[in-house]
Amino acid sequence: MSDATYAVEPIGRVESPLVAREDAPRQGDEGAPDAWLVLRPDVAEGLRGLLPGTEVLVLTWLDRADRGRLVVHPRGDPARAPQGVFTTRSPDRPNPVGLHRVLVTAIEPAPDGPRLRVTGLEALDGTPVVDIKPLLGDIADR
Repeated sequence: MSDATYAVEPIGRVESPLVAREDAPRQGDEGAPDAWLVLRPDVAEGLRGLLPGTEVLVLTWLDRADRGRLVVHPRGDPARAPQGVFTTRSPDRPNPVGLHRVLVTAIEPAPDGPRLRVTGLEALDGTPVVDIKPLLGDIADR
């Protein structure tokens, strides 16, 4: 294993009515409200070709996660047997990268950087956005 460290620079942040972990759904398709991705002005060109109606993967840095946790009860349910975090979608993990499949419903210019309105994002208000990636074809099609 390398001793190298890696710097990840956020490209923006989430604006959401969700402010506390206990208010957020476990997954985006479980009642997440619409939210905005507010991007830095210097990454605006990276949106070229992205259109409303497109599904994308948003990677976030779950900045309020417990980075020391390795075992959790799935879905926070103490009745379920503890599992390692790498077998769950728990935000608590050594490198708390969030992966969110969302639908872009609007793209707007703004003085503080472009804004993307999305559905299906369970991330909390202020969560750093690390990257946006397109969805590729179904793995069964490969």
